[in-house]
Amino acid sequence: MKKKINWALAIAVLLIGGGIIYYFITMSQYNTTEDLYGFPVPRNAELVHINEQGKRYNWSRATEENGIPYRYELALKADGWKKGESEGASVFYKKGNNTIDLITTTSQLEILRVN
Repeated sequence: MKKKINWALAIAVLLIGGGIIYYFITMSQYNTTEDLYGFPVPRNAELVHINEQGKRYNWSRATEENGIPYRYELALKADGWKKGESEGASVFYKKGNNTIDLITTTSQLEILRVN
């Protein structure tokens, strides 16, 4: 009986530890931008344009057909952003009273403040 408890405890510790490590690795791949309500932006995205509403980045992982990678979606969710309505390449994310319009085209991310 003690062996089963020890094995179950060891597996639980590994799963929880692995989950924590995965979370920090995933979140470390993104910077938050205060002027975009703290919305996470991939560290390796290259800023190419700024206007009053937001910013545009070159990022090779963005596509118009598939949007953003699943790992980025997980990072947004972990940071408290809830995926809302989408229309074509545009997806709205909400956190509290703030809304971001994330537009993905081939190798580009456009992150715009809505309110």
